[in-house]
Amino acid sequence: MQTKTTTAGATAVPQALRATRVRYLVLAMLFIATTINYADRASISIAGSAMQKDFGIDAVSLGFIFSAFGWSYVIAQLPGGWLLDRFGSRRVYGASIFLWSVFTLLQGTIGFLAGAAAIAAMFALRFLVGFAEAPSFPANSRIVAAWFPANERGTASAIFNSAQYAATVIFAPLMGWLVHAFGWHAVFIVMGVLGIVMAIAWRLFMKDPREHPGVNRAEIEYIEAGGGLVDLDRGERGVAKKQGPDLRHIRQLLRSRMLMGIYLAQYCINALTYFFISWFPVYLVQARGMSILKAGFVASVPAIAGFLGGILGGIVSDALLRRGSSLSVARKVPIVLGMLLSMSMVICNYVDAQAIVVAVMALAFFGKGLGALGWAVNSDTAPKEIAGLSGALMNTFGNLSSITTPIAVGYIVGHTGSFNGALVFVGLHGLVACVCYLFMVGKIERVKLGALPASN
Repeated sequence: MQTKTTTAGATAVPQALRATRVRYLVLAMLFIATTINYADRASISIAGSAMQKDFGIDAVSLGFIFSAFGWSYVIAQLPGGWLLDRFGSRRVYGASIFLWSVFTLLQGTIGFLAGAAAIAAMFALRFLVGFAEAPSFPANSRIVAAWFPANERGTASAIFNSAQYAATVIFAPLMGWLVHAFGWHAVFIVMGVLGIVMAIAWRLFMKDPREHPGVNRAEIEYIEAGGGLVDLDRGERGVAKKQGPDLRHIRQLLRSRMLMGIYLAQYCINALTYFFISWFPVYLVQARGMSILKAGFVASVPAIAGFLGGILGGIVSDALLRRGSSLSVARKVPIVLGMLLSMSMVICNYVDAQAIVVAVMALAFFGKGLGALGWAVNSDTAPKEIAGLSGALMNTFGNLSSITTPIAVGYIVGHTGSFNGALVFVGLHGLVACVCYLFMVGKIERVKLGALPASN
């Protein structure tokens, strides 16, 4: 069977057999799983103000509770990446969904505790949620690399990455209502049950490309001809499957200037994310005088803008690639423009009207979504043999901000009594991300293990 190849890496559907489109159903599963993933991360932000009152904790203590997820999420990234390379995305991701959902549900059971015991229990459970969620985004990236050709990866990655905004759009109003009607405990119980249902659906539906009963040979050939790694989880290709974790591979990745630029930029991009899913609803309540019910609904407005920006970033990037732009230009243009727009959040320090604050935050998070193409870049650059480990290393750098951002904002607010300095702190991360992609990353291309500097 002949498969035609067009410009810019695009591939034509084989004429003898019309290709199925199972990859889009796979992407829908990734989107739903990631939406629940981020809703579970953000549940603490909606419940945060009510928990502060119940447990009598200050802003600094709440910041540490917000950060608990980040500590374990970062620690578990490299082991999680190795597990993905060793056992495959489907199995590891399914177990991850189930475990983080159980730990989320258990957070709704600590209401009988008080004071330090309550803080310790919540910190421990948030820590376990982070540990269980660690393989999720490297798994998303691996699955996209396996199921999508290169000229569709930007959009596919943008869609699953935009689930973080969809989580707020869909669940922030629901969680705000749950807190208002039933108390903060109900948020965790409802989200935990939804996650367990998702884990069952994942187990029933998800398969590797060549093993999925709905896919035909034409779709496999289309994906493969466009650079899709359809055999990523089959056989013994992966280095991790043969050897287990190897610190030499990590050292080699860290010696790549391109990858280090990507990793540092991902840290900055995620700092914007973690302000939004941790302190933003608290900002609306404490700095802008909104009720928790209103804050839950209002928080969905910037989230909608972020979702639209995220989808548009992937579409623009892939369109540039199809029209002949280099991979570097196609990925960097939306990232740099988006990060510049994200800095607009600082304007909120100079306005009082709630409607203008929400509009400016919507613009900032539209920009953040537009520039959030880190996972597409990872799919473009990760060595085939250690795709999971490479994604985990990027996620390790990126999610250090899940520790630093909540704590830093907590200290700034606690010591100044204002969110003004916090918005400047968060907004400057957009500028640093631009600098990384413009002056450090250079040409974006797939890394080959043999092409990296040899370890000593």
